[in-house]
Amino acid sequence: MSADKYTAETVTWVKTWVPGKLFSFRTTRDQGFRFVPGQFARLGVAKPDPSAADGSGSTIVWRAYSIVSAPYDEHLEFFSIVVDGGEFTSELEKLGEGDTIYVDKTAFGFLTTAAFPTGKDLWMLSSGTGLAPFISVLLDLQVWDDYEHLIVVHSVRTAEELAYRETIEGLADHPYFGEMVAANPHKLIYLPSITREIVPGALNGRITTLIETGELERRAGVALDPERGRVMLCGNPEMVSDLRHLLASRGFAASRRGRPGNLAVENYW
Repeated sequence: MSADKYTAETVTWVKTWVPGKLFSFRTTRDQGFRFVPGQFARLGVAKPDPSAADGSGSTIVWRAYSIVSAPYDEHLEFFSIVVDGGEFTSELEKLGEGDTIYVDKTAFGFLTTAAFPTGKDLWMLSSGTGLAPFISVLLDLQVWDDYEHLIVVHSVRTAEELAYRETIEGLADHPYFGEMVAANPHKLIYLPSITREIVPGALNGRITTLIETGELERRAGVALDPERGRVMLCGNPEMVSDLRHLLASRGFAASRRGRPGNLAVENYW
């Protein structure tokens, strides 16, 4: 990618959720970078490459990362898993405050509420780091005005992987969002699901199983209704594929030309 297509940003904050496995980081943000909640950015890290044609001894490796931060934030925030031996995350994990990371000037993706006609219930179904775009969506003022219920489901293997739990639950005390939660205690519904251990208060099982048994709707107190509901999916490819097929059988479909849908999926694999 030519240098005029990206900016060099500085890492300003790093948070480890699970050592050697999950972490988040923030970078500076170029004033010209614009995005819609739910979109992703292409990030670049420099990797040693003695054979690089420019003689610099390094090359830039690029990967897509959903944006956690809100469009009005002055920083950019991202949520990452560490892949053992991964070409990108092995370098990304080494970055600390003050280090440089590259950001494509253009944001990408269609996992946004703009994909839907107006609905009543917004379901955000995620696994692992697939939660990232939904934090940005939850920080969107317009979404809180547009929907009666915001339902966030985050499926992980163990409780320690429930990143951003305090952020989501803390929205009840937010200066703006907190007023809406106070007026409607069921406005924001957060449902963590843990698959490999039993944790009081959390669901147990894969999201597909919880939908098939009806447990997800029971715990949410909201019906997964294609007339009212709009569903966004983000997570590992197997989960997304399984959920797409299951939800299709219940009347959910992605938008097509001339036909607005009620299901949005991001594909960067």
